[in-house]
Amino acid sequence: MALVLGLTVLAIVVLVNSVFIVDVTEYGLVARFGKVVRVLAQPGLYVKAPFDSVIRLDKRLTFSRPAPAEYLTVDKRNVVVESVATWRIADPERFIASLATRANADVRLADVVLGEIGSVLGTHPATDLIGADGNAQRFEGIVSDIRGRVAGFARSAYGIEILDVALVHLTLPDQNREHVFERMKAERGKMAKEYRTAGELQGRKIVAEADREKTRIASEAYAQAQHVKGEGDAEAARIYAAAFSRAPAFYEFVRTLQAYQKFLDENTTLFLPGNAQMLRMLGPAALPPGAKLAERGAAAGSKAHGPAPAVSFARQGQPAPGSAPSDITPKPEQSPQ
Repeated sequence: MALVLGLTVLAIVVLVNSVFIVDVTEYGLVARFGKVVRVLAQPGLYVKAPFDSVIRLDKRLTFSRPAPAEYLTVDKRNVVVESVATWRIADPERFIASLATRANADVRLADVVLGEIGSVLGTHPATDLIGADGNAQRFEGIVSDIRGRVAGFARSAYGIEILDVALVHLTLPDQNREHVFERMKAERGKMAKEYRTAGELQGRKIVAEADREKTRIASEAYAQAQHVKGEGDAEAARIYAAAFSRAPAFYEFVRTLQAYQKFLDENTTLFLPGNAQMLRMLGPAALPPGAKLAERGAAAGSKAHGPAPAVSFARQGQPAPGSAPSDITPKPEQSPQ
């Protein structure tokens, strides 16, 4: 019974050492005398030889963050870069053979990332990393180049799949920071000047177009107004001509009264010959008795001595200089002897 009991205990021990479970978050590597004989990527219950060992590797995404490093660009500018690499184990057998542990993986991967960043940044100027124009595509091209180089080396050398390499922080050394900031200010000033120049040019174009349109509209309006005015004047002349031809005496009478209304006011003094055509409406039949006698005397004097003397008229109101002080009175002036 002791033998049976011993065999039973031995069988239980062998069974316990021969059965193992692989979790969904890990790889299971069965090693025999230090050599990997099986790689188990799927979760489940597995059996191995009692003398075999199981190495477990995390298959989840992880990241490594190398220490900040200072680099020299192609234009001899120093920049300080902080980076991070996101990765996972793609080839467990190669990973075990080259790195063995996660700590070794972080150290080796940091060396690769820092080396590739320095190699790529050495071929670009500092303005590709820190520029006033904010060109994101240019920066993304640099990061993509670094990512491709790191991924190619890490997969072949360590069995690691690189999902991303990012430059999370860029800064400048204290000795270069002020110079770079001044250069960025100058670039911003240049861009602002270009924008202002373009705006002024566009404004001048708009003003010139508006002035040209204004001149065109004013010219068309003036031409149209002159055309309408000409048509109106022509129509008025036609009406005047028709009216004048129908009653010439009445038309002449109306025009004479309108002329009187224009020039006979309180401040106007008019000197005309006694036989002027303009005075026909103010002839002997229209003048006061004293004016009639004065005009006749003036006419008699004109027959005896020559041309008719001039007659002065002024309307009642404020007398004008040289006019009669009261009502309309024609005054014959003595002609020189």
